[in-house]
Amino acid sequence: MMLDNEIKNNRKPNYDINSLIISRWSPRAMSGEELKDDELMPLFEAARWAPSSYNGQLWRFIYAKRGTGNWEKFFNLLGDWNKMWCKNAAALVVVISRKNFEHNNKPSRTHAFDAGAAWENLALEGSSRKLIVHAMEGFDYDKAKNDLEIPEEFEVHAMIAIGKRGKKEDLPDKMKDSEVPNGRRPLDEIVNEGKFR
Repeated sequence: MMLDNEIKNNRKPNYDINSLIISRWSPRAMSGEELKDDELMPLFEAARWAPSSYNGQLWRFIYAKRGTGNWEKFFNLLGDWNKMWCKNAAALVVVISRKNFEHNNKPSRTHAFDAGAAWENLALEGSSRKLIVHAMEGFDYDKAKNDLEIPEEFEVHAMIAIGKRGKKEDLPDKMKDSEVPNGRRPLDEIVNEGKFR
C-alpha cells in the first residue's frame, strides 16, 4: 500500500513500519452512500481473526445500516457533535464485550483489551478498502445498553461510524480544520524500559 500525499504531508514515523498502519486515520467527512454487505462484512471478518485470551473472542459488534429500520435507533444514541457528521455514515456500530469467560464464567481481565484488538483489525481492513472507519465515545452508553437490549454481562466500549469518503467542504465549519491525518506522541512518552517514568 502506497502512502498518499495527505498522509505523507502529515505523518512522519520514526521507524519504517507497514504503510497500512500509517494510512489509517479517522476522517469525519463521509459521502452518505450506502454500503452493500459484501463491502461491510469483510471488516467484521477481519475483526473475527483478532487474538484473544484463551481464544475467548468475547467481543461483539451490533450494527445498523443507513436506510434500514434500525438506523434511527443507533443514530439517536449519538451526542449532538457526532450527529453533525455521522448523518452521512453508511453504518453505525456499537462495540461490546463479555466481561466473563464463557468456558468458566470467571472474569476476563482482558476482555476490553481483546475487543480493542478486534476493533483495530476492523479499522485496518476498512482503511485497506479505502473506507472511513471512525471510532468514538460521544454517545449515550446507558441508552445503548437499554435500547439495544445488551445483557448485563456485557460492557459497552465504543461506537464506530463507517462509510465512503466524502468532501471536507461538506462538514460543518468547526470540523473542517481538523480533517487532516494527525500525528502521535513521541515514542519516549509512551515507551519505558525497566520501570514506569
